[in-house]
Amino acid sequence: MPSGRTHDRITLWGLPLVSGLTFRLTRSLPLTLITSLGYLVGGLMLGPDLDIHSIQYKRWGVFRWIWLPYQGSLKHRSRLSHGPIIGTLIRVTYLSVWLAIFGLLLVELVNGPGNGQLTWADLRHGVSRNAAQYRWEWVALLAGLELGALLHSVSDWLVSRHKRRRKNRKR
Repeated sequence: MPSGRTHDRITLWGLPLVSGLTFRLTRSLPLTLITSLGYLVGGLMLGPDLDIHSIQYKRWGVFRWIWLPYQGSLKHRSRLSHGPIIGTLIRVTYLSVWLAIFGLLLVELVNGPGNGQLTWADLRHGVSRNAAQYRWEWVALLAGLELGALLHSVSDWLVSRHKRRRKNRKR
């Protein structure tokens, strides 16, 4: 399987292709930028190798500890971590849970001193309105995240396949 640096290079070299194809399909600069950003995040920060102590894991810096339960729950290169769509959905859901926890703590801090009037109904309404109003932007972001992770998994698969064939030829 390729090294972390090689995965990074593959991701960066794939960016013009992803951006070009996205713009050609959408004819929208904002959607192209969102997809491209999602692709970079999916390939460099939120990729399949978060299930081990990888370069992606290390990029989370002081927050990398949030990935320890994820690492302990999944086998490296399993279908749940490296599988198309399911791997990305699991990581996005996992990260969303952590963001929700941090958000809940922030709401409690804002409301704690009695100065804030943020309610759970306000939050639900804001999230629902945001999801509906920006649905295509969310689709573009998720597509970009999946493309970044998918390229990682495909490169793992191709390199492993090449190594197996080479090993079998030597026999």
